[in-house]
Amino acid sequence: MSGEVFRASLAVRSRCALGEGATWCARTGRFYWTDIEGARLYRYDPATGERTSWDMPERLATFALCADPHYLLLGLATHLAFFDLTTREMRRIVEVEPGLDTRLNDGRCDRQGRFVFGTKHEGATLRAVGGFYRLGRDLSLERLPLPAPAISNSIAFSPDGATMYFCDSPTREILACDYGADGAVGNVRVFTRLTDSDGVPDGSTVDADGGLWNAQWGGARVVRYGADGVETDRVSVPTSQPSCVALGGPHLGTLYMTTARVELDAAALAAEHGAGAIFTVPSGRRGLPEPLFGGQWR
Repeated sequence: MSGEVFRASLAVRSRCALGEGATWCARTGRFYWTDIEGARLYRYDPATGERTSWDMPERLATFALCADPHYLLLGLATHLAFFDLTTREMRRIVEVEPGLDTRLNDGRCDRQGRFVFGTKHEGATLRAVGGFYRLGRDLSLERLPLPAPAISNSIAFSPDGATMYFCDSPTREILACDYGADGAVGNVRVFTRLTDSDGVPDGSTVDADGGLWNAQWGGARVVRYGADGVETDRVSVPTSQPSCVALGGPHLGTLYMTTARVELDAAALAAEHGAGAIFTVPSGRRGLPEPLFGGQWR
C-alpha cells in the first residue's frame, strides 16, 4: 500500500442491524441508505441534519435513484418495485428467483441507466445458487451470464462503463468483466484478492479516476484499489463491519460508509459503540454522480 490511512468519523448515530445501499443523491445533496434487516429506508440531509425514514413491506436490500426524482427503484427481498417518496405508493415490477431460497442483495445502475443487481442464498448451508440480473429501461429482466454467487456484492462500473466489478463475498475475490453499452458481458477475471485477515468484500463504488472503493466486512476498513487492482488508500472504520460506500458531499469528495450490528455478540457491541452507524471521511478523491435508472412508472 502506498497511500495514506484515513480514519472515519461518526456522521449519523444510527443502530442499523444491517446498514447497506449507501447512495448519494447529487440532485438534492442527500444521503440514502437501507437497514436490510430492519426493513427501513433512510435519508439524511447533512446541510440541515434532517433525517427521514420509510418503513418497507419487506426487507429492502438495494435501491436506485430514478431519472424521475419523485421515485426510487427498490430491490426488496423478493421483487423489484417503484416507490413514490411523497405518497409512499408502491408499484411492483417483477418477482426475482421465485422458488429459490434467496433474496436480493447488492445493486447499482450501469452508465446506460439500467439496474444491475445480484442475489444472496439464505439456506442453512450457504450455496452459490443465486444470480446477477439486469432490469432494462423497458422494465424487462434478464439474467447475466456471470458465475452464480452465494452472496452477491461489490457491483460497480468504471467511469466509462466498459468494466463491471462484482463479487461472491465468501470467495474473497473481487471480479471484473468487460461490459458493453449494448449490455454484453464477458472476459470475467480476478480484479483483486483479499486474505483471510482482510475480511470479505462487501459494497463498492468507483471514483472519477477509476479507483474502486470497497467496504471490507469483518476487516474494520474500506480499501481503494487502482484500476490495476493494487491498493492505493485505506480508511480505518471504528467498527468491524463496514458494509457499503458512496462518494458524496458538495464536491463528491466525502466517503460515506454504512455499517452493521448483525453477527456481533454482546461483548463486541459493547466495544463497538458505532456499530450500525454512518461514518464519513474526506477521501482526497472525486466521485461520480450516481447513475439514474431510466425506466418509468407507467
